[in-house]
Amino acid sequence: MAADRPIRVGLVGLGFGAEFIPIYQAYPGAEIHSICRRGRKGLDEVGDRYGIKTRYTSYADMLKDPELDAVHINSPIPDHAWMSIDALNAGKHVACTVPMGTSIDECRKIVEAQRTSGKVYMMMETVVYSREFLFVKELYENGELGRLQFLRGSHQQDMDGWPDYWPGLPPMWYATHCVSPCLALVGKLAESVVCHGSGRIREELIGKYKSPFAIETATFTIKDSDVVAEVTRSLFDVARQYRESFDAYGSKKSFEWQQVEGEEPVVHTKSTEAHPIPEPEIPRRTPVPDYARLLPGPIQRFTTRGVYSLDEGEQHLSFTQGGGHGGSHPHLVHAFLSAVRGERTALPDAVESANWTMVGLCAHESALKGGEKIKIPTL
Repeated sequence: MAADRPIRVGLVGLGFGAEFIPIYQAYPGAEIHSICRRGRKGLDEVGDRYGIKTRYTSYADMLKDPELDAVHINSPIPDHAWMSIDALNAGKHVACTVPMGTSIDECRKIVEAQRTSGKVYMMMETVVYSREFLFVKELYENGELGRLQFLRGSHQQDMDGWPDYWPGLPPMWYATHCVSPCLALVGKLAESVVCHGSGRIREELIGKYKSPFAIETATFTIKDSDVVAEVTRSLFDVARQYRESFDAYGSKKSFEWQQVEGEEPVVHTKSTEAHPIPEPEIPRRTPVPDYARLLPGPIQRFTTRGVYSLDEGEQHLSFTQGGGHGGSHPHLVHAFLSAVRGERTALPDAVESANWTMVGLCAHESALKGGEKIKIPTL
């Protein structure tokens, strides 16, 4: 890739993936070079809307393009692993939506392909670039939380009516949205996990993956840390508004995600003899600032909902349910392209992406074994 030309990105999957097109097009030093979708009609509709001339219905043909530097994969979950491996083997940098894969073996093969190719692999995990996470990270790095004592994440979502690979999916197979903030905050990898399944989903949902649980809750240890994290996940037959949440408990202050959409999170401050705080004043609703200032000027506007070229009614359901994913999309693009340029390491890189994904995979294995402790593989 020549330094005097833009990074040329190919975008694969144009449902949720289309949310990223305007960001890449506005990013200085990058461009959407091509798009890929199996169906020609939808492919041409998106291509015409955004003025993208190079279009593929074949992913293999896209990867043969010598002008292409990187691919951003937004395909269905079963396609994440093989598409990532093929792209890395073709010498392309890879950004891939979550999760990395659906088995330990898939995660291992992606890590191996990344190491062999020397190209960037980054799992595009939204939560660790959300304004809420960036706020907690800032509190922690500034010493305001004090010593971290415990971390908790939850991701609850009603997946009825989603594409046919979703029904009955084990909750923890798609756990990175609640696992990732716990591990990204401490900057370490998970070591072992214990998980219990609870409740039971409808019989017609159980057969495909042989997973009966309505909710899976796991605790996992973190390597070289005395902090433990707990995560909860549900996909079907649970009455709950969509929620991706993250709580961080510290010796000085603690952060708790809002209970429902539209509220502000709560920051608790510890009362001490030197600085006593009346009990009713310990918790305070705290507005979370936006972090557009961390981004190049032309993409700063994309941290706010409703700025995409897509009409409001056409936004992908995951974007709408997730409250705009906390303004994370432009941060993800900036992090990935900065890593491609060699300006910083991808976060998460291939090993971190695998670990964050394997927490959930191993957690589900633990649940099926009645809460047996499972060691997370080292890759």
